[in-house]
Amino acid sequence: MTASGRANHGLRDEIKAYWSVRAETFDTQPGHEIFSEAERRAWLDLLRRHIGEGQGRRALDLACGTAVISHLLDDLGFDVTGMDWAEPMLERARAKAKTRGRKIRFLTGDAENTMEPDDVYDVVVNRHLVWTLVDPLACFKEWRRVLKPGGMLLVVDGDFVNTTVLSRVFGAMAGWISRLGGGAGPRHGAGPDLAATHRSILSRVHFSNGARAGAVADMLAEAGFRDIVVDANLAAIHRAQRADFGLLRGLERAAQHRYVITARR
Repeated sequence: MTASGRANHGLRDEIKAYWSVRAETFDTQPGHEIFSEAERRAWLDLLRRHIGEGQGRRALDLACGTAVISHLLDDLGFDVTGMDWAEPMLERARAKAKTRGRKIRFLTGDAENTMEPDDVYDVVVNRHLVWTLVDPLACFKEWRRVLKPGGMLLVVDGDFVNTTVLSRVFGAMAGWISRLGGGAGPRHGAGPDLAATHRSILSRVHFSNGARAGAVADMLAEAGFRDIVVDANLAAIHRAQRADFGLLRGLERAAQHRYVITARR
């Protein structure tokens, strides 16, 4: 293995360990789990807009975490497989599906090397995975491989490095109000003990300068995808999430560069 290969292997291990720890609080955080019927409807509307009703078609939810998106796909009538490489995430995903009486198949696996057969899925979906990838081009080629000819890829992601002016303003206002009130405010992400790990990982992944939609779309084309469409209209989801984030944190999030990309094999 080359020095670069060893470095990438070590980084991937760090990413896996990070999300294994985050599993403990993942479902308590807005933006991960869904806490209102309004947000659930907004997500279902977005998925319908891009991939339609399931009608028994096979869907692979990569980096499924605790299976938030897997359950939405199941609601739409897809035959769902959720895959994640962090076993603590999958433990929670399986328990949630059992409690809700859902027949979702869960596999321990790597998004870059799924070990799934060729041409088997009608839809491949992932949320907030692309920004973490060490070798996104290899991943995109893998996702294209497991899709049936004509199958659809749906990516939900964003640039979490480069903040917009509005997001900085809303974030600063939210922080100021929180300090004025004498508290730290609600925690919506990793605690202080994991923040340094998150920053370290982010500085070494491929999209360390931010996963801009155009750059992701260009790489999907390089991997052989066609009919690539970028949709930045997540307004209904952001509106619904404000009840849980609070007005200013919700506006900060809505002002970020977040998007959906669809592409066809």
